[in-house]
Amino acid sequence: MLWACTVPAVTSTGAPPSKASPPPLPSSTARLSTLAPTPTVPPTSTPLPRSSRVLVLSLDGLRPDALDPSRTPTILGLAEAGAYTLTAQTTYPSATLPAHGSMLSGYAGEQHGLTWNDYIPRNGFILTPTLFSVAHHAGLSTEMVVSKEKLVHIASPGTVDEFTYVPGGDFAVAEQAGIAIADGFDVLFVHFPGPDTAGHQAGWMSPIYLGTVAHTDEAVRRTLAALEAAGLQEGTLIVLTSDHGGHGEVHGSSLPEDMTIPWIVVGPGVVPGTQLTAPIIVYDTAATAMWALRLTLPSDLAGRPVEEAFGADTARPWENPPSLASAPKVPFPAPGLGGRVEKVGPRADAWAGSRAVG
Repeated sequence: MLWACTVPAVTSTGAPPSKASPPPLPSSTARLSTLAPTPTVPPTSTPLPRSSRVLVLSLDGLRPDALDPSRTPTILGLAEAGAYTLTAQTTYPSATLPAHGSMLSGYAGEQHGLTWNDYIPRNGFILTPTLFSVAHHAGLSTEMVVSKEKLVHIASPGTVDEFTYVPGGDFAVAEQAGIAIADGFDVLFVHFPGPDTAGHQAGWMSPIYLGTVAHTDEAVRRTLAALEAAGLQEGTLIVLTSDHGGHGEVHGSSLPEDMTIPWIVVGPGVVPGTQLTAPIIVYDTAATAMWALRLTLPSDLAGRPVEEAFGADTARPWENPPSLASAPKVPFPAPGLGGRVEKVGPRADAWAGSRAVG
């Protein structure tokens, strides 16, 4: 089954973001390399630094082969400053809600239960603990800034202090993320819709898609600038990743173009410039965040902390992931060819949300 995503339409004046605790729902009964690697530091008995807070950035629909120094200097700069892989894998089906459920819980789809890909209130919430519930139980503040309302299915009641739905593009999300950062946070998740919207509109790896990725990189830069301006850069663990890639104008399959995602971590204890060699799956994101915050991980998590990023050995056995088909580098689009989606109109709405096709 392939998925095409719908972004809610925005009025000509632009709808304000909705910031509140998640609405009540009924209970529920889903190797590319551009950087030179730095040798991994051998394990040490010295205790690893504890992160004071965690910022998870999800770039919806970002394929790793869209990253290029001329197009995404901020994202690749994070990779150089931290540890990274461009061959991480998402979960199947490679769709937004199931994959984010895994990313933010540490569980596989059959465990967390978010097997659909739309906002369906009657389906209730995720079935498992999440990064937010574990952090909230430990007394930490939790917040989500998202551009797709269906992600509220991850925000179980009593686990997310503030849920902000921003029905706009990446720059609008970055602005709202900046507000959340300035207010202070312990665990903050920020979701950027640009690559996915452009992929459904014009096709993954098209000039418009690549131009939008460049604008998403700028939105990430603005978010990181807000972190620095707030004086919170030190002590913050940042994880940047994606929920899926795409091919043509769809995603959801087991094709490498749909399943392969970037995964970057930077912050306290991370060895700069480390090219991660062990396999990483999207659900390792929540496990790594919990581990870095010194929280107690649920015993049945599918995800594992990516300790290799901190100079430690990893226990998961290597399995060769499918590689993306090699393709020539696509230059940054000339002015007028690229584009971002700040306000989504009816035509984009027809491509972009979460209904199954085919």
